[in-house]
Amino acid sequence: MAASKPAFATGAQVEHPKFGLGSVLTCTEEYIVIKFDDHGEKKFVASIAVPNLKKSDRQPPAEKKKSRAKKVAAPAAPAAVAVAAE
Repeated sequence: MAASKPAFATGAQVEHPKFGLGSVLTCTEEYIVIKFDDHGEKKFVASIAVPNLKKSDRQPPAEKKKSRAKKVAAPAAPAAVAVAAE
């Protein structure tokens, strides 16, 4: 049996009726993984999901750079002061 071509290429822009716009991460005969703009990554059974997807001609969204919050140095603990017994 010859392997058939996946329904969507990696990077293809699609629209799902429930999850909206997204980018195809992987697509095989069995599964399709899509990274949606507002719902994150979702993995679907291809035979069920692909008929519900529409190709979108939009440009892929720019990847958001994860901002790293600068760590604020914790205030130094006061040095232990030895209390002399009187």
